[in-house]
Amino acid sequence: MKRRDFLSASALAGMTAATTTPGRSALAAEAGVTTLGRRGRVRTCLNTSTLRGQKLSVPEQIRITAEAGYDAIEPWMRDLQQYVESGGKLADLRKQLDDSGITVESAIGFAKWIVNDDRQRAEGLETARRDMAMLVEIGGKRIAAPPIGAHGKDGDRPDLPTIAERYRELLEVGAAAGVVPQLELWGFSPTLSRLGELAYVASEAGHPDACVLPDFYHIYKGGSNFAGLSMIEASRMHVFHINDYPADPPRQTISDKDRVYPGDGVCPLKPIIEQLVANGFDGYFSLELFNPQYWQQDAALVAKTGLEKMRRVLPVS
Repeated sequence: MKRRDFLSASALAGMTAATTTPGRSALAAEAGVTTLGRRGRVRTCLNTSTLRGQKLSVPEQIRITAEAGYDAIEPWMRDLQQYVESGGKLADLRKQLDDSGITVESAIGFAKWIVNDDRQRAEGLETARRDMAMLVEIGGKRIAAPPIGAHGKDGDRPDLPTIAERYRELLEVGAAAGVVPQLELWGFSPTLSRLGELAYVASEAGHPDACVLPDFYHIYKGGSNFAGLSMIEASRMHVFHINDYPADPPRQTISDKDRVYPGDGVCPLKPIIEQLVANGFDGYFSLELFNPQYWQQDAALVAKTGLEKMRRVLPVS
C-alpha cells in the first residue's frame, strides 16, 4: 500500500472509531485507560451564577458549595468586590475555604481586555490586575477572559490576530499576578463564538499559559460541532462549564436562561465527556446555569440537585 493510501485509510479508521464508539477509543480500551483521565480524577465545581437569584453572600455561597459536596467553587468577581466593599475580609474567605476543603479553581470576571478603544482596554487590564490580586488572596488560580465589549459593528470588532496579541498581553498580566486568564467561548459573540476561533487565538497568542474555557451550551449556541473539542489539547482545558439545553427554543433564539441541569436537555453529554477524559482531560467541570426557575428554589437544594445530575453524566471517580 502506498504511504498516502495507508495514511488516508488510517485516518478514516480513526474517525470511524471516534464517531461510532462513544467514550474511550479502541486504542485506549485495549491499553486499559480508565475513564478517570491520565493524571487524576474528574472533579466538580459550582459556578455561583447557578445561585445568583438567591442573592447569597460569598460566605453563604462557599458554605452551600461545600455542604453539597463539590470539590471547588467558581465565584463571580462582582460578588467578591461587593463583599470587600461591605467590610468583608478576603483572609476570612480564605480560611473558610481552607476549612471547608474546597478550592477556587476559576472565577468569573469581565475585564475589557479585548476592545479596540485604547483607553477602555487599558482600564480593562487594570480591572484584570485588581481582580487577580483579590483572587490570589483567597487562593484563586484562574479567571475567565470572555470577549466582553467586542460585540459592536464589524469595524469596531478586532480580528483574530489582533485578539491573539491582546490575549497574550492579558496573559502577561496574569503571569505577573500568579493567575491564569482562560480564553472563554461565548456562543452569541461575533468574535469568539466558535471552537476554531478559540483555538486560533489561544495558539497564536504564543504564551505558555494560554488555555481555553469551553462551555457545552456556548459550543451549541455558536454552531460548532462537539467533535472539534478533540482538536484542542486536553491539558489546555483546566475548567469546562457544564450545563444542558432543551431542543426548544431553537439554537438561533436560545439564551442563557434556557440552560438546564445536565441530563435534562438534549446535549449528548456522556459520550462527549467520556471522549474528553479519554483524551486526557482531568480538570474541573463547573456547573454554570442562569435558569430563573432554579433561582426561585432553595439554594442548597439547587446545589445538591445540580451535583447529583452532574455525577450521572460524569465518569465514576
